[in-house]
Amino acid sequence: MSGAGGTTTAWLLIHASNDVPVDTPRVPAREAAKHELSHPMYHENDPNLLQRGLDRLWGWLGDLFATASNAAPGGPLGLIVLVLVVIGLAVALWWRLGTPQRTPRTTDALFDDSPRSAAEHRTAAEAHAAAQRWNEAVQERMRAIVRSLEERALLDPRPGRTADEAAAEAGRSLPGHEIPLRAAARNFDDVTYGGRTADQQTYLTVQALDRDLENAKPLLTTAVRGAAE
Repeated sequence: MSGAGGTTTAWLLIHASNDVPVDTPRVPAREAAKHELSHPMYHENDPNLLQRGLDRLWGWLGDLFATASNAAPGGPLGLIVLVLVVIGLAVALWWRLGTPQRTPRTTDALFDDSPRSAAEHRTAAEAHAAAQRWNEAVQERMRAIVRSLEERALLDPRPGRTADEAAAEAGRSLPGHEIPLRAAARNFDDVTYGGRTADQQTYLTVQALDRDLENAKPLLTTAVRGAAE
C-alpha cells in the first residue's frame, strides 16, 4: 500500500461520495486512523532504539545543567567556574598527598604482622583442633614449627619467609626431616592458598613432626664443628 492509497482510505472513511457525507463515529474513526498509521511505511525514518536512548540522555543532561545553572550564582558561567574550582582543589589535594600507596606485602608469607612465640602458636593450634577447625590448626602448627626452629637458632628470623622456604632451609640442617618438612609446608600452602580443606589426620601429621623436631639434633657444618672444638 502506498502513501497515496493510505490517504485515499482515510478519505473514504470520512466521505463515501461527493454528494452524500458519511457521519463516521469518533471512536471507530480513531481506531481506523491508528491502524493505518501503524504500518511500517510510516515509520521508516523513525530513530532507532539507540538514538532514542541517546536523545533521552542528552535531554536529561540538558535539564540537569539548566537546573544547576539556575541554582548556581551567575548562571551557566558561575556553574562552569564552580566546576573548575572543584577540579583545581582535587588536583591540589592529589599533588599534596600523592598517589595512595599500598604497603607491599608478600602474600605467601608464613607469619603475619603480629609475631608470637612457638608456644603461643601451639596453643592456638590446639584450640583450633579442639574446635575441629583443621585448616587453622594446620596453619598454626606449621607456624609453631618454624618459630621453634628460629628460637633454637636453626633458622635465622626473616620477615616474609614462606613455608616452602622455611622447609628447604631447615631441611639442610635437619636432613632426616627434610621430606616431612616439605610435606608440612605443602599442606600449609594447600589450605592457605590452594582452597583445600584439611582433616584431622593432616593436623596430626604436622603435630607429630613438630614434636619430633623438638628433640632433633641438627647436622653441624664443618665451620660450626671447628668453632665448637
